[in-house]
Amino acid sequence: MQRSATVLVVDDEPDIVDLMRDFLEADGYAVLTAPDADGARMLLNEHQVDCVILDVMMPGQSGFDLLRDVREERDVPVLFLSAKQEDCDKIRGLALGADDYIVKSATPTEVVARVKAVLRRYHRGEQPAPTNFEFGRVSLDPRAREVLVDGQPVPFTPREFDLLEYLAEHPRQVVTRDQLYERFWGEYGDRHSLTVHIARIREKIEVDPANPQIIATVWGVGYRFEGEPGR
Repeated sequence: MQRSATVLVVDDEPDIVDLMRDFLEADGYAVLTAPDADGARMLLNEHQVDCVILDVMMPGQSGFDLLRDVREERDVPVLFLSAKQEDCDKIRGLALGADDYIVKSATPTEVVARVKAVLRRYHRGEQPAPTNFEFGRVSLDPRAREVLVDGQPVPFTPREFDLLEYLAEHPRQVVTRDQLYERFWGEYGDRHSLTVHIARIREKIEVDPANPQIIATVWGVGYRFEGEPGR
């Protein structure tokens, strides 16, 4: 019998936790909860967690601090669910490696839909994958989900890796922003997230991110992968 995906909800507001537990369990997910970063770390060490829903403001360490620690140790999808709506908080969360940033005004149904979407994308990476891509100083190994730059491994979040892999699979083709957004974010989400993720990828693989040579911007349309990957 297949194991239900386990979602860890980290929030110090009991009403939010109870509401998310009810909706996630109704959709078939196993749910763990923690009120703070310390409790979340304990559960992450004791259980196989498939997705984390994380508040920003909590007693003790913030959600940003916890995410930074999580990214050093494991590759698990993380979605922020926060009352903080400012763009700077969204950009900071995504830059630290979050897969999505959801404002608490979103309905529980929308949150569950975004959990489903990120898990679908994440588990696609577990299917048989093609051989490595090689393009200049950068190589990408889909089986290991690893990116090397000048022979050195560079950490990528699950969504950053999936975006880069998708672009590398379509060399010299213009991929529209709408195509990428619909594929990786679906119906829900903040469209600014795509811009942040592309910027983060460029910071990791480009010699000069301000003058990108691998992922070019096609103004008003989307992006074009300029590398020539070998199979």
